[in-house]
Amino acid sequence: MDYSIVITIVRYVLGTIGYWMILKKCGDKPYWAAVPVAREYHIGKCAHMEEEARTFTILTLATYVCQIIMAFLPDGSLRENLVSILLIAIGLASAVYMIRIFLGLCRVFGRRKLWVVLFVLLEEPAALIWGLSKKFVPNRQIEDFSKAEGAKLAGVDAKPLDKGLTINIQDRTVVDFFKKKYLLRDIHMNIPTGHMVLLLGGSGAGKTTFVNAVTGYEKARAEIRLNDQNVYEDYASMKYDVGFVPQQDLMRGNDTVARTLADAATLRLPSSVHSKERWERVKKVLEEFGLYAVRNSLVEKLSGGQRKRLSIAMEYISDPSLFILDEPDSGLDGVVARSLFEKLRKIADEGKIVIVITHTPDRVIDLFDDVIVLAKDNLRTGRLAWYGSVEESYGFFGKNSMEEILLSINQKEEGGEGRANEFVEKYADHIQEKAG
Repeated sequence: MDYSIVITIVRYVLGTIGYWMILKKCGDKPYWAAVPVAREYHIGKCAHMEEEARTFTILTLATYVCQIIMAFLPDGSLRENLVSILLIAIGLASAVYMIRIFLGLCRVFGRRKLWVVLFVLLEEPAALIWGLSKKFVPNRQIEDFSKAEGAKLAGVDAKPLDKGLTINIQDRTVVDFFKKKYLLRDIHMNIPTGHMVLLLGGSGAGKTTFVNAVTGYEKARAEIRLNDQNVYEDYASMKYDVGFVPQQDLMRGNDTVARTLADAATLRLPSSVHSKERWERVKKVLEEFGLYAVRNSLVEKLSGGQRKRLSIAMEYISDPSLFILDEPDSGLDGVVARSLFEKLRKIADEGKIVIVITHTPDRVIDLFDDVIVLAKDNLRTGRLAWYGSVEESYGFFGKNSMEEILLSINQKEEGGEGRANEFVEKYADHIQEKAG
């Protein structure tokens, strides 16, 4: 009789019993303790170290795969030796992550770090003690969203505009470690041409995901229409009509301003545009953004404000109808930032739609027409808490500034008031009342 197999089975059963009770105490589904590989992930969740748990789970799976491969390789062969070396490397990495997770468990259960030594040397007995003893109680539970309901849905689609931007996002989802996760949900609005709109939301509220969905960079389950054209269906032609300026520019410092803009024109303008027309467009944009006098200067010699204007000009070269900017005032002082936003206001007044993300909106809020407020509901899904005029937003939230509005919807652990669900549902009622 092979006693090693019996010992392995006994250890596995004891470990399953111990971890079953630990998972149950932490508010997780205990049956995961009996599933190889998944067990490691859920233990990490109990330790509130989900990122480390994912890596540990992948390493555990890689260990099993290597062991299976080795079973089919000839003893002493080069391939077996290479897999053995890989297995050792994976084992060392696994040990590091296992120790991190056990340290996390010690913090959650309020126990001394010395327990980690027992977990490493005698994992199953340690798990049994923690699982069965009533003295071992976690100081916090894991968040289980499987049965929870998010804030109510408005469910009212915006009617398409002939001139303007119509956004109807049903949802944007991803599969995150075998689980379906909602990033955005129930976002509907019309933005007329000539409007400059502030996009406001705390960290993780879905601002970047929203922008990517609107521009078609990352498609959602949605219909996005710009001037009566479907952005998703007509993406090949519509991409020239949508400009997006990221927070970080990608310009080469040793190119001149004119050459940088000319290269952008080659990329952003349709190939049917003649070279003469392209250079005329470059010259016009240089003059519009006050860069003509420094057209022969190297990018690395520009001031912060000039560099920002060039970054914006690179996207504006295609004369887009929709212009989106992510923190264009980052790193700029108040006077320079004000000048930049005044330029964006003029662009909107020319019949464009300008949407701006900024962390300092109150210093230039008078230049905006409307504000979009995104907030994380109780399921951590990006939801629409307000879309409308700046003036009306103050009354809706009962606040006097954009900073106060942001604090009201931020989670309490982020220093906010934690009222996101309240305002998401209030806005849903507002929309249903208008539609009704």
